[in-house]
Amino acid sequence: MKLLLKFDFTKVCNAVLEQRLEAHQLKYQQTAFGEIELLDKVSEEKLDTFYNDINDFGIDVVKDPKKIVIQKIKDVIVDMVFNEKDINVKTSVYLAEKLNENYSYLSNLFSEVTYTSIENFIILQKIEYTKILLTKEELSLTEIAFKLNYSSVAHLSRQFKNTTGITPSAFQRIIAKRKQIN
Repeated sequence: MKLLLKFDFTKVCNAVLEQRLEAHQLKYQQTAFGEIELLDKVSEEKLDTFYNDINDFGIDVVKDPKKIVIQKIKDVIVDMVFNEKDINVKTSVYLAEKLNENYSYLSNLFSEVTYTSIENFIILQKIEYTKILLTKEELSLTEIAFKLNYSSVAHLSRQFKNTTGITPSAFQRIIAKRKQIN
């Protein structure tokens, strides 16, 4: 029997993190998405054990200051795209306000560390979410374009093809054939 699952990545991540923190008896408070503050002093040994435990779930503790900022940028973007945040300002303004930093600084740092732009990362996240929506939900491409704030279906289709090498309709046909085979 095959089950198709839909994930709320934020809820899953938070639930795993909460469970592991409690299992290690670490008192904490979540200060932002992907950021917690430990409320008690913890030994290096206990921290290393916790780090190894959460690493099994694909969660890493970021220690490099530049990478911390990059991770925060990525977290805000993923949260914005996958949780369909309805923001009424430009993404650059939203990121600057959420991270309390100048957008030019964020943009330059992101490009320096990741070798791509924030804009390109946003496009990649939107295309990943589009693939999920095309695979798991019964939404038309028009509905998906609207849901992801694209100006038109043609704009989404162009970005999808430029990113994946195939059109959204070709992607849907491939998925449909895979489902028939399984």
